[in-house]
Amino acid sequence: MTPTELAALLRAATQKVFHAHDLDTSLIPETVVVERPRSPEHGDYATNIALQLGKRAGANPRELATWLADEFATDPGIDSAEVAGPGFVNLRLAAAAQNQTVAAVLAQRDAYGRGDELSALNVNLEFVSANPTGPIHLGGTRWAAVGDALGRVLTARGAKVTREYYFNDHGEQINRFANSLLAAAKGEPTPDDGYAGEYIDEIAATVVEKSPGVLELPVAEAREVFRAEGVELMFAHIKRTLHEFGTDFDVYTHENSMFDRGLVEQAIDELKANGNLYEAEGAWWLRSTNYGDDKDRVVIKSDGNAAYIAGDIAYLKDKHDRGANHLIYMLGADHHGYVVRLKAAAAALGYDPEAVEVLIGQMVNLVRDGQPVRMSKRAGTVITLDDLVEAVGVDAARYALIRSSIDVNIDIDLDLLRKQSSDNPVYYVQYAHARLSALARHAAELGLSASTARLELLDDESEGDLIRTIGDFSEVVATAAALREPHRVSRYLESLAGAYHRFYARCRVLPQGDEEAGDVHAARLALCEATRQVLANGLELVGVSAPERM
Repeated sequence: MTPTELAALLRAATQKVFHAHDLDTSLIPETVVVERPRSPEHGDYATNIALQLGKRAGANPRELATWLADEFATDPGIDSAEVAGPGFVNLRLAAAAQNQTVAAVLAQRDAYGRGDELSALNVNLEFVSANPTGPIHLGGTRWAAVGDALGRVLTARGAKVTREYYFNDHGEQINRFANSLLAAAKGEPTPDDGYAGEYIDEIAATVVEKSPGVLELPVAEAREVFRAEGVELMFAHIKRTLHEFGTDFDVYTHENSMFDRGLVEQAIDELKANGNLYEAEGAWWLRSTNYGDDKDRVVIKSDGNAAYIAGDIAYLKDKHDRGANHLIYMLGADHHGYVVRLKAAAAALGYDPEAVEVLIGQMVNLVRDGQPVRMSKRAGTVITLDDLVEAVGVDAARYALIRSSIDVNIDIDLDLLRKQSSDNPVYYVQYAHARLSALARHAAELGLSASTARLELLDDESEGDLIRTIGDFSEVVATAAALREPHRVSRYLESLAGAYHRFYARCRVLPQGDEEAGDVHAARLALCEATRQVLANGLELVGVSAPERM
């Protein structure tokens, strides 16, 4: 029995008690909260529903808890229900109900942990979207890992997800990039506002090799060649790097295409027609203050050129026109102003602003030998996705970036991620899977099978803890999807690995010496197989491999 199933059972029982005592059933929440007590002495699960509803229903909370405990205990899935403190109810599950979790995992396999509650969402998930002026840096690498994991989690709960990368190849930054390439090709110093580094020299040399006469062209023409070819080379490098990192996109959109395809003009015409764009001081302004912004925004400047927001508005409309009904933007820590701006643009176009969701991620700091590593993109000392992967590998890099909430700055400790010990979180989880895979191989050599296991024999305290932890998986994935927090899956996997290691230290799974394989061995083997499956399912959701040998 999973926490979700238990919550539904308790809600039905609570309704019966309220009916029996003439209490207002409308007070009962849709979901009854059940939690795992910190101490196993307090049962398998606990609920505070009596404390939550007692006074509001006109009943003494502890007396209500007693009525509820008596009703809960009548269900065959509950072994005991006891009142504690001012009105908590501690619950112990019957062995048969608890062990249904193991059977469910073995029956559903890869599908365990999946659901369909988000099936109405057609999500456009935009992440990374780094300017093609250099390799993916650490901040972008965090989004590459977290964004991909979020897409996997949303898909697991039924959403249709389109992963999209928006290349900002229109504007002043690209001009500075082109000027930097041209200067490097001529052997001149990097412009004051330009970009430096080995990658600039390499791209410049490649452009010259592809277009041998480029340096003989007039400066403006030469700059355009370096801009076009340089952006394309950088674009190809970024795509290749992300693919090797395990992050692929369904759609790559160039900012330039918003202008080339006339989408900016279409969006502006629509806003003029619906009255949300007005002319003042020679410019055209979005009435964004009507939709919660602190000021109206210039869309077309007085010189006739489009402001940056014009492309954003066209892009937002384009996403909806392609069928998305929910937009998620994953942006860096310096983009807080975009939240209200994008929602206002959506509302001005007639879309639901609540269907525009902006996630703001915090900084990543790299630590080497106990000291922070300083970065500067323009000075060419940026730490890139390639650097991080070369230092610790794809799995360790992805896991380290995903396992913390995006709301906090994180330190990536290279020394820790290289360790093959329980101090290294990804090693700790992967080692549990590898250990379980080795156990399965040994069981097969002994001819021991879990297919006919008598799961009711799993009655040890550590077995129960492991089963209940397995049972939490679906709820963890559902919560991670609902809150857009894939780090919950990583933290859960660490808890599951810990529960397994404690079980393994206490319970012998395979027979030793001349001992005959028995029903208890088969039951424990089934529990181990369920644990291995859930570890594999969870690692797949965060895009990290589940090794069978380490």
